[in-house]
Amino acid sequence: MTDETCQHFPRRSGLLGWREATERALYGDGGFYLRPEGPAGHFRTSVHASPLFAGAVARLLTEVADRLGPGPVDLVDVGAGRGELLTGVLAALPPGFPVRAYAVERAARPAGLPERIEWRPDVPSGIRGLLFANEWLDNVPVDVAEADADGVARLVLVRPDGTEVLGEPVSGADAAWLARWWPLTEPGTRAEIGWPRDVAWAEAVGALDAGMAVAVDYAHTREDRPPFGTLSGFRGGREVAPVPDGSCDITAHVALDACGVAGAAGAAGVELVSQRDALARLGVSGGRPPLALAGSDPAGYVRRLAAAGEAAELTSRGGLGDFTWLLQRVSRG
Repeated sequence: MTDETCQHFPRRSGLLGWREATERALYGDGGFYLRPEGPAGHFRTSVHASPLFAGAVARLLTEVADRLGPGPVDLVDVGAGRGELLTGVLAALPPGFPVRAYAVERAARPAGLPERIEWRPDVPSGIRGLLFANEWLDNVPVDVAEADADGVARLVLVRPDGTEVLGEPVSGADAAWLARWWPLTEPGTRAEIGWPRDVAWAEAVGALDAGMAVAVDYAHTREDRPPFGTLSGFRGGREVAPVPDGSCDITAHVALDACGVAGAAGAAGVELVSQRDALARLGVSGGRPPLALAGSDPAGYVRRLAAAGEAAELTSRGGLGDFTWLLQRVSRG
């Protein structure tokens, strides 16, 4: 990292804050997330790992519906990719279950998606049901700050080739968020400035009249912030250097504790729980079936063994099980 202020680098040099650079790289013309293959072409999420994940979300939706009482419920998938989760949830619901399904995504509607799914660029208002955001907030672009040799937090600026320099000291909303949620004092320490994610989540939760909002992401809390941040790139299933030229995904773990506070207005409860524990509550377990079943029902034993393997992947330590679920119950009546 070169410690130089942004006045020394006019805009024609290509220097931008990471938030603007990421926005262009992911969602601008030819952006990474607008490509036809979608996220599934580059990395494996819980949705793609096993249909057990969609089945668990379907069970969560039925629980929410039971609490809400008679009438149809809404299912809103924010950051829907190519509709894989919604398609799986609809298939897993009981026949005739009264649900209105919405996919919120900036990419174009994919071919072959069930007609009952409404594809839209924004979250609908007046939701009564479940809003689910799986690996959405980590792709809401944020700026990055780094403490210079004197311990002053400065904005990190980046060129399209990924090289960085330090800009001006952070100020305004950036400085206020860092002071509350991720203070930087030691030279060389870094942070992703998360308030744009707080705003995005608060707006999403605000669209609910009643029900539950869930955000699922790799996350951290104020007690365990990583000292050098988590900014990363992914391409073709592998982690690569984050380069904001549209060639790779650019992501960073989420300060979900801050998001939870931002979305708490009107929320009846706020909870952070590991994916491992969240899925266990919804009946997804990696336990092996009893060996005796192999003798009495060999085909059933094989099916249950395969399901246990998939469940183990979804709940594994050091893997997908380390995702955090932010759950917020909403009742504005």
